[in-house]
Amino acid sequence: MWRRRDNEEVTCIACGESVPRTEAREYDKHGDRWDREDKAFEHLCKPCYRELCHLPRSGLETLLEDIDTGGRTREEFLAEYVKLVESDHEAESRD
Repeated sequence: MWRRRDNEEVTCIACGESVPRTEAREYDKHGDRWDREDKAFEHLCKPCYRELCHLPRSGLETLLEDIDTGGRTREEFLAEYVKLVESDHEAESRD
């Protein structure tokens, strides 16, 4: 049985505000919030959650981790992102 954590405060990963757990939404970077075994969830406040795009993001977290942003400018990061997305799209088109 799940224990209630209504009085717990959590920090929004988008804006950094601390809010009561009841005023937040769980975020699972792997996109599988229903598999709760051995998981620690991050949280978004309701206003930040509403601003998210709720389209499928299969593979997005892995792609972002593959880019390795260490020391890159925003323009370098975006150029690498576009390059990887286009190469993945080309590979899918050949299949």
